[in-house]
Amino acid sequence: MKVAVCAFTFVVTAAALVYGQAPSAAELLRRVDDNEIYATIEYEGEMIIEYQNRRFVKTMKAWARENSDSFIEFTNPEDRGTKYLKKGGRLYVYSPDTEEVMLISGHMLKESMMGSDMSYEDTIENEKLSARYNPVLAGSEIWNNRDCWVLDLSAKKRTESYPKQKLWIDRETGDCIHYELFALSGAKLKEYNLNRVEVFGGRRFPVEIEIRDLLRKNSKTTMVMRKAALDRPIADSVFSTRNLER
Repeated sequence: MKVAVCAFTFVVTAAALVYGQAPSAAELLRRVDDNEIYATIEYEGEMIIEYQNRRFVKTMKAWARENSDSFIEFTNPEDRGTKYLKKGGRLYVYSPDTEEVMLISGHMLKESMMGSDMSYEDTIENEKLSARYNPVLAGSEIWNNRDCWVLDLSAKKRTESYPKQKLWIDRETGDCIHYELFALSGAKLKEYNLNRVEVFGGRRFPVEIEIRDLLRKNSKTTMVMRKAALDRPIADSVFSTRNLER
């Protein structure tokens, strides 16, 4: 019975998106979550950083499991051997230069990761938006020549890094093609653009996004995922402190 209800809900939501009927804010946010949240993910990636007329390309391999564990190993020559581990609510980094493991905590979590437009906090969050924010349907707009529903999100907890968010969701595909992150004051801090999706078993998953930290001048970071695999088992040993120092 649960499967039938879920299938019916998906069909109704999809029809509303295509035929222009306004779905509820909760339905829209649930569809974004269903596409973008994973049980596990494994991929090879590129982090392309453009900052003040300079360009840096960093390559990596990454593994993550729900919102609890993640492991990233950089493979480009300049950063080869640098590794990050999120485990038990803590984030660690291993530097091959010092051969030491360091805990990243407190204000350090808000710092730029590897000189990119993403903070350490941004890279380790995988909790559903619907669990963290209250959505309100703000209307519809054209964004980049695409008809979109617009959602305003307000954080359920005061501890959220971005108390407010604004999402543009494509009416036809359900893709979140643009979103903006705000401080409690209303100041816009960051914006994201969706460049490309891939379909995995019927779900549309973002594999290339562009991020701008608006507190940095002339700055943009493009994240590209390749050979992405979703919801496959990953060994516990991947998410171990021992794996950091190998």
